[in-house]
Amino acid sequence: MAVSIRDVAREAGVSVSTVSKVLNNSPLISEATTRKVQDAMERLHYHPNMRAKNFARQKTCSITFVARAERNAAFNNPHLFEIMCGVENALSNKGYSLTFINLAKEQDEARLVESLIEQKNTDGIVLHVSAVSKKIPRLLADGNFPHIVIGKPDFESELCWIDTNNNLSGSIAAKHLFHVGCRRIAYIGGGEDDRISLHRLQGAQKAAEEFGSAILPENIRQGVLTIEDAQTVAKQLIRENRPEAIICANNTVALGTVRAIHEQALAIPDDIAVISFDDYPYSRIMEPALTVVNIDVYDMGMQAGIMLLRKLKNPSLQVQSYTTLPVLIVRGSTVKSTKSELES
Repeated sequence: MAVSIRDVAREAGVSVSTVSKVLNNSPLISEATTRKVQDAMERLHYHPNMRAKNFARQKTCSITFVARAERNAAFNNPHLFEIMCGVENALSNKGYSLTFINLAKEQDEARLVESLIEQKNTDGIVLHVSAVSKKIPRLLADGNFPHIVIGKPDFESELCWIDTNNNLSGSIAAKHLFHVGCRRIAYIGGGEDDRISLHRLQGAQKAAEEFGSAILPENIRQGVLTIEDAQTVAKQLIRENRPEAIICANNTVALGTVRAIHEQALAIPDDIAVISFDDYPYSRIMEPALTVVNIDVYDMGMQAGIMLLRKLKNPSLQVQSYTTLPVLIVRGSTVKSTKSELES
């Protein structure tokens, strides 16, 4: 027979209401009484019914993470899992569980969000920017429903969001190349709808202007989705007007670019330097190891979780900010040096 709250009260020698207050972390109960009740629960192997407890509080203690993650997302977007882990860590520390919903390509994100709110089966929503459209603000921001968007939406709204400054990341990458003596720089970007890649390019272009230079239009190639695409595009760049350095929008692009350079019997970084973004998943296993502008996406997820917890307490709180600064990690793909020198 299951142990009840009455059994715990009897074992601890206190009232049922006292046990209830201990379970709800009431400050009115002394530390000694709290300890006595907790000891009784341990002896009786009592576990409170969290579903009933949350129902009484009109809470689910559950947060929903919504994103569009197609097949092989672990390879095409490896950071999504790290972001979710960061969010989950921040939430679990406060007693919340995290549920993941993957939107199908044709699925209407607004209809899903509306359903989550109406069914009252979640206390808040974390939205990856891939699942945000102009229909979303009316549902979330206008109704003050607790939410946070990971990534800045590409339209003005009252949505709460956090993002890393991808323009700054691109600027850091270009400035590093200029500092090591590169002037003729190329950029190979991600898909046509990849806003992160576009923002990194814009940052690199601005940095080039600061050095009295430019990334020429003929040295900018966008729309690269696969390693093979990057390999083909990099070969074309090398044959047409060999750059001194190539900025790659992500690790997938970088891997194809490095392959193309090696196929042309050229040396990295002596003939062409290569820099990319994010220290995962390929940067450390390339030869030479890849210089990157890194973002701690786990920390970014943690920050999103912390912001959402604040929104749960104060739904009217407005959050729109950049967080988790990019960090340059210099390796052998841009600087010919020993390992010890690169790490110093």
